[in-house]
Amino acid sequence: MKNWRINLILVALILFGAVIAGRLFFLQVVRRDFYRAMAQGQQNIFQEVSGSRGDIFLQDQSGNLYTLATNKNITNGYASPLEIEKKEETVKEISKILGLSEKEALEKISKESFYEVLKQRLTESEAQTLKGAKLRGIYLQDRLVRYYPQEKLASQLTGFVGAEEVGQYGVESSYDDVLRGKRSWVRGETGLEGLLLSLARIGGQSGSDLVLTVDYNIQFFAEKLLNASAEKLEFKDGVIIVMDPRTGKILALAGYPNFDPNNYSSEKDLDIFQNSAVQKIFEPGSVFKPFTMAAALEEKKVTPDMTYIDEGILQIGGYRIYNYDGRVWGEQKMASVLEHSINTGAVFAERQLGHKNFLNYAGKFGFFEPTGIDLDGEAYSENKTLKNGREINFATASFGQGIEITPMQLARGFSALVNGGMLVQPYVAEKIVAADGKTREIQPSESEKRVISQEASSKITAMLVSVVEQGYGKAARISGYSVGGKTGTAQVPWSALGISKAGYSDETIQSFAGFAPAFNPRFVILVKLNNPKAKTAEYSAVPIFRDLAKYILDYLQVPPDREQ
Repeated sequence: MKNWRINLILVALILFGAVIAGRLFFLQVVRRDFYRAMAQGQQNIFQEVSGSRGDIFLQDQSGNLYTLATNKNITNGYASPLEIEKKEETVKEISKILGLSEKEALEKISKESFYEVLKQRLTESEAQTLKGAKLRGIYLQDRLVRYYPQEKLASQLTGFVGAEEVGQYGVESSYDDVLRGKRSWVRGETGLEGLLLSLARIGGQSGSDLVLTVDYNIQFFAEKLLNASAEKLEFKDGVIIVMDPRTGKILALAGYPNFDPNNYSSEKDLDIFQNSAVQKIFEPGSVFKPFTMAAALEEKKVTPDMTYIDEGILQIGGYRIYNYDGRVWGEQKMASVLEHSINTGAVFAERQLGHKNFLNYAGKFGFFEPTGIDLDGEAYSENKTLKNGREINFATASFGQGIEITPMQLARGFSALVNGGMLVQPYVAEKIVAADGKTREIQPSESEKRVISQEASSKITAMLVSVVEQGYGKAARISGYSVGGKTGTAQVPWSALGISKAGYSDETIQSFAGFAPAFNPRFVILVKLNNPKAKTAEYSAVPIFRDLAKYILDYLQVPPDREQ
């Protein structure tokens, strides 16, 4: 019995060893998968990241590309307030380095958190100085963001990428699925003291690049003209569309005012993000008269030399229709109706055509449906009031009052007037370049539709040339080139100004749609200005057209088609 103490200790050791062995068996065998996963969670870092977004390019006639949207690394400064011990010293240092007030800096580092942004988009000098200061709890963070090197140029066409990394407005939105890369995971493995041992990217794919039809130089010059004219004419907003009437390619899509997509969050009026060319409807006024005349020519209800007697006024029920400035023109040819923009002459042509045919051709020219352009949010009007069939509605619609369309619908329709009678689909994106370099050409989803015959197109083209040679479009003439077009000065309805009142205000929308060289047009230009300080479009929109058309003819090296 004298060894009982030794035996007791031995038994205790055996029992203790059994417990340890059992615990190890439980941990290493029974719960092996659980604890291995926990260890991997502590040693491995998993973070979901977006695939690199594709770039957007404009181009020029030589095939050079100009970056409209790309990605850029920026550096942000942030604090982990709970790690900061010497707050007063830290406040003085970061306020001096980052240009913050001491009050603002103290407020940021006094919060109960591990992450507080001090300043975004640090300059290289700020980042290097902050890094060199080695302040406890103060860090730098690199981040990839969307960057627009052209700033305001074509901003409403481009749109921007929002905080959720989703395209908003413009081609950033309509081609978001093409531009946005597939998301991937970054996996990192850490060792002792959190040191990073390895880093690997799992899955994911970069987005595709997008090359637009828009010509950089034409776009730049169009915006330059709009901005300069805005100072002189003080219009509320303006739009310029330049389209190749043969294909539907948009060569320029300029808007005023515009914005810097790099700082979109600073804009208070969200309307500035909208592209007025496709997202806002208006009553076009006299620039619509050529469509009425073209339809009547097609149906052989009128000819350019057919005459009628203008008495300066038409009585329709309880309504009266007058010519501009109350003019009485007497006997006039149909060609003169466009030259002098005679309202009663447009009504005469519509009556010869017939209401049913008028509605039919308005539909054929695409005024009751969206154009199908590859931009999100396209607006259009069904023009239900016109379709109701009242006599006065058909009369006023014949000269562009009481019918609602978008600038893009108007530019598309004008292209059909002068390209031989074919309605084309406008588009702004020409090709997609995938991350592997493969290129895919983009074609319009709809095929061309014939609206009027080649014969009718030739006749209306000649009549529109006469408008520039003999009528209110004289300021559009360019030496050495045949030019055609039509002015429009339309009163703005009270309802369009948000006022619940019948009739029209004193505000006007002044526009000019023109083309050159007239009998083989390389472009159609629409200039639309909202309430410029000018009497009519002859003194506002037409000079802008002339300057832009002259620039494009020289830029494209289009040979003259007539004597000086």
